[in-house]
Amino acid sequence: MVSIRPLYPHPALLMEEERTGIKRAYLVVSDLHLGFEAKLNLRGVIVDSKYSLNTMLEELCDLIRSTQLDGVILLGDVKSSIRSISKQEWNEVPEFFRTVSGYANIYLIPGNHDTNIRFLLPQNINIMSVKGMVLEETLLVHGHAMPSSARATIKRIVMGHIHPVFSRGNSVLNGRRIWLYLKVRRETIFPGSVGMLDIIIMPSFNKEVPGMTNKRDAKSISPIINRALEYNAIKRALVVTLDGSIVADDNNVVARLLS
Repeated sequence: MVSIRPLYPHPALLMEEERTGIKRAYLVVSDLHLGFEAKLNLRGVIVDSKYSLNTMLEELCDLIRSTQLDGVILLGDVKSSIRSISKQEWNEVPEFFRTVSGYANIYLIPGNHDTNIRFLLPQNINIMSVKGMVLEETLLVHGHAMPSSARATIKRIVMGHIHPVFSRGNSVLNGRRIWLYLKVRRETIFPGSVGMLDIIIMPSFNKEVPGMTNKRDAKSISPIINRALEYNAIKRALVVTLDGSIVADDNNVVARLLS
């Protein structure tokens, strides 16, 4: 059995698994987008990339040190450029992995931005399939591809990719990172199956990314969510802030945030 606990106010999950009396714990984070500043610098927007890297490393390593872990699971988009590797990524991605792997085993589920990331990884990093990895009844994926039909028996999907933020112009929460918790008719994701499927959409671990990402680029290419919206399959939804406050439980509100 797997238990899942968001580590409010951090954009991270703690997953604890017990098999035959053996307990294992994993920290899950998503969408670091190391090197995203390079594109901004080309546009004349100067951002201190070292500050962003060090901030994320400090937060992540503090979480690892405060929890007895068997591993860290990265749900993709560790790097930022899609078709290439920038100079900044050549410098920062290996540094990130060297630092974090000194504290815990790392399991990387590649995202759509992680093209050729294998060239940046130390040998001790576990690279998983882009189709994700399963812990008991939970499938962990990046979210840019449909899960395999072989995973049709799972009860829960944990994904990133979308960088969810609260979007309401008259709210003090406008632009803030959020968690999305969905209950979806499972046949829309796994045709031929019945019942409900839980989907947890994680916020980006990089606090700078949501405000710097084109909304359509971030949200329009998740076939999992697109299919749920297309078939009106979201039957319950919660919007939760990083501090754990529920700010919406209306399916229409969530649909607007995702569309």
